[in-house]
Amino acid sequence: MIYLNNAATSARKPPCVVEAVARALTSGAGSSARGAAAADLDAARTVFEARCALAELFAFSHPERVVFFANATQALNTAIFGTVRPGDHVVATAYEHNSVLRPLALLERTRGARVSYVPVARSGAIALEDFDRLITPGTRLVAVSHASNLTGAVLPVAEVARMAHARGALVLVDAAQTAGALPVELDALGADLAAFTGHKALMGPQGTGGLAVAPQVEVEPLFCGGTGVQSARDRQPDTYPEHLEAGTANTPGLAGLAAGVRFVQEQGVEGIRAREEALRARFVSGVSAVPGVRVYGEGDGMGHVATVALNVGDADSARVADALAQRWGIATRAGLHCAPRAHEALGTRGQGAVRFSLGFYTTADEVDAAVRAVAAVARELA
Repeated sequence: MIYLNNAATSARKPPCVVEAVARALTSGAGSSARGAAAADLDAARTVFEARCALAELFAFSHPERVVFFANATQALNTAIFGTVRPGDHVVATAYEHNSVLRPLALLERTRGARVSYVPVARSGAIALEDFDRLITPGTRLVAVSHASNLTGAVLPVAEVARMAHARGALVLVDAAQTAGALPVELDALGADLAAFTGHKALMGPQGTGGLAVAPQVEVEPLFCGGTGVQSARDRQPDTYPEHLEAGTANTPGLAGLAAGVRFVQEQGVEGIRAREEALRARFVSGVSAVPGVRVYGEGDGMGHVATVALNVGDADSARVADALAQRWGIATRAGLHCAPRAHEALGTRGQGAVRFSLGFYTTADEVDAAVRAVAAVARELA
């Protein structure tokens, strides 16, 4: 199989990640913050080391405020529900994932929140002028993806953050598609809150993710329960990370995530980015020459992570993806990719699109094979 669905998850993990998970499961590690025996202290060290590794990756000097969840979805929900009050105004973009869109829609129904969406042009472009128009002194939160999970477009987060902060708004960055693939330095981006997942470009296990919370920001907990400290209180502790974390930590998963982060750091994020950009350019050049193929977002004037969305004529995207998988052994993803507003903007809501997302282990030979497969499918469907 040629796996080109890395925007969903990185199917292949570095050996160090597998070894770290296995070691955590077999070495007798106990429960973090749930005891003082050696096994429990070992688990606590494992979790703390994962926080420190991520804080270093994010150039963030507050590892205690790197809060772990099962995925970026839980992190985004916590950030949104924990900061938006009844009647507040929120600005988001049409590129956002349903992990942002659905919580905001629920807040509109239940808390009277007002949500404005920055439009995406048919070309895939997004204009800073629209952020400037929609963010007002009364805006509470600006939610912005660092990169689109559909076209891979990298959004101008730092510029948006400067506008937002000038008007007193908080900035929530969805870094699910960029952590490990692009530099994600929280101060440089201007992120007050940054959600990440462990199982994509960070190459950690599924079931890992989190939220980095800047020191000046307070978030109401979405989950309440055991923390191992201040157990006599009927409220979550005020201190981080316990303020937002409840329940037993996923120690084996976080051991694997820490190993993935260290692997990414050893390879160098900039080096990973350059290699994946070159592979993406190779793929786009190849498929763009295939009659009947439409690549989306290439005229957006933006940088991209290694993700490409395309269609073959008027063929349903699921039909194309199935042909690629069944006859060519190429894994992609078809449909709406949990990004319905982005598809609406690109004109693909009815057809969907076939998404090819490259990763650390993708090779040039695999890219070339994928181009040949797209060409063959296009001839079949012509």
